[in-house]
Amino acid sequence: MNAQIDELENVQIELTALRRSFSTLQLATVNPLGEPDASYAAYVEHDGNYYVFISELASHTCNLLHNRRASVLFIENEAEADHLLARKRLSYQCAAERVERNRDEFDQVLEQFAFRFGNLIDTLRGLRDFHLFRLTPVRGLYVAGFAKAYAMDADDLGRLRHLRDRGHQRVADDTGAN
Repeated sequence: MNAQIDELENVQIELTALRRSFSTLQLATVNPLGEPDASYAAYVEHDGNYYVFISELASHTCNLLHNRRASVLFIENEAEADHLLARKRLSYQCAAERVERNRDEFDQVLEQFAFRFGNLIDTLRGLRDFHLFRLTPVRGLYVAGFAKAYAMDADDLGRLRHLRDRGHQRVADDTGAN
């Protein structure tokens, strides 16, 4: 049992290091026609949530204004991967909510954006078409390689669960043998 706990603690450390190595996240949203839309955005993490400060000129902003569901992805750089078919990746299904400009949360998070991304944030802050969205993870998946997939359930996003119950299965060949 201790070996399994140690394994999950090491995976958690690896997952955290992967996530913190990025300044941007891949963002999947849904447009008003129900079609998927993939993009990316700079982000900051605050109180376990991911925040993006994005313009209405970008389709993902309009999508989030109309549909409060999104997915974020952090994926290992191709050049650093042991194998391109097994890149380490972390994804979260998120609930998105626009943070109003008159809230303390808005000011706190924008200060973090300015610290992380520089003075350009002060200029963008004055543009009314920019909106701050809080992306709250509701469940997640971390893939550390072949047969190394871990789920994070809505009831405890900090607890990893190895997906051993859904292992790889061979495809039968033409003779019917496995």
